[in-house]
Amino acid sequence: MSSAGGTLMLRFLRRLQERHSFAPRLLTNNVRCLHTEQGDKQTMQDVKDKLVEHMGGVQGYKPLQMQRSHLLELLPSSQAELPPRAPSDSFDFAVIPLSSSPALQEKYITFLGHVRTGRLMEDMDLFAVWVAHKHIKNPRQKEGMPTPYVLVTVLVDQINFEDIVPKPDCDIRLSGHVSWVGRSSIEITVWLEQELNGSWQRLTRAVFLMAARDPTGHGPAIVNALVPETPEEKERFNKGELNKKRRTAVQKASLLKTGPTTEEQGIIHELFLQTVDPKDTTFHKRILPPHTMWMEDANLSNIVFCHPEDRNLHNKVFGGFLMRQALELSWASGYLYSKFRPKLCHISDIGFHKPVDVGSLLRLKACVNYTESNYMQIVCHAEVFDPRTGQHNTTNQFHYTYETPDQVPKLYPKTYDEAMMYLDGRRHFQHVMGLSGK
Repeated sequence: MSSAGGTLMLRFLRRLQERHSFAPRLLTNNVRCLHTEQGDKQTMQDVKDKLVEHMGGVQGYKPLQMQRSHLLELLPSSQAELPPRAPSDSFDFAVIPLSSSPALQEKYITFLGHVRTGRLMEDMDLFAVWVAHKHIKNPRQKEGMPTPYVLVTVLVDQINFEDIVPKPDCDIRLSGHVSWVGRSSIEITVWLEQELNGSWQRLTRAVFLMAARDPTGHGPAIVNALVPETPEEKERFNKGELNKKRRTAVQKASLLKTGPTTEEQGIIHELFLQTVDPKDTTFHKRILPPHTMWMEDANLSNIVFCHPEDRNLHNKVFGGFLMRQALELSWASGYLYSKFRPKLCHISDIGFHKPVDVGSLLRLKACVNYTESNYMQIVCHAEVFDPRTGQHNTTNQFHYTYETPDQVPKLYPKTYDEAMMYLDGRRHFQHVMGLSGK
């Protein structure tokens, strides 16, 4: 990069920092991370190519598990063996060049002329993996050797969407860095922006939690410690600690482990009384009030066959693919329930519990599990389904909050398990509404 070009880049980064408080302060030392063969416009295709090379240049699908056990000797036995890293070490940009690629526009456009949010979720997940790999620096790994680390998405924290409607013919930029690190877990903060009217407008921000596994994928792998340097980096690191504590508290208070609170019990009983026929003296005859719906009638499901093209670099089904499938099914479910095209407001607590093998029959089921005014809370479960035995194992769960232009039908659970789903949806709704200030 020429001296003049470097000066222009530094000015660009300073302006970016002034417009967006999230930009790390130490980017001036990492201008080189933006400079690729295409100048400062590293694309998502570049990121994909770099990941393939980083993992050892694996190309083509091979049904048998990749042999990577020989890389076990490259892993450290303690975090002290690895150099500490700063958030700026992992910071990077990547662009989805929609403005110059008609082929990409066809891939990303919706039937309404907007951008498919599910496609963006795929890109954000892949970009988060790349940023996490940039954080890891292992002295035992020599140049040209494949990384011994396998990174898997554990969960995605709350994603709030701005009121800006993304356009299918304007470039979209992803940026992010590692914001918190445990012993074998890495939290990555990713921002999504679009270039509109000559400036970058924020679309959303997401927090991904990755788990580092050994080359065989069977055990945890120790990663570099994170040392925040600026006040902003320290604040995000502390937020990561709070996120970890919140997730632990939520798990302990799960309705699968503890009973509902006294207030929640009262809510369920009141819903029950509203659906009991006042002319009947038993508890068996249930009726629906006007403009309401039973929860059992508010679900939608489909079966997805997982092809090799849907895999990640570890020959498992790509987490971003699962997120896209679940999101688009949840939108369709909300459309059927409300009779309006719903607007996605929040995505919260996406959990990846088990990997999905290529060749699996994946059953996705979306259910409206809470409504309030013109909002719907929708949960989507992904299950690997065995048609021979009829057994299914839950692999993922996704929680979405949608908004409609008018009030939606009130939802009523009929059974105890539906009542628990209702309360779980209410908890998620209250949490995201509290964070958004609505």
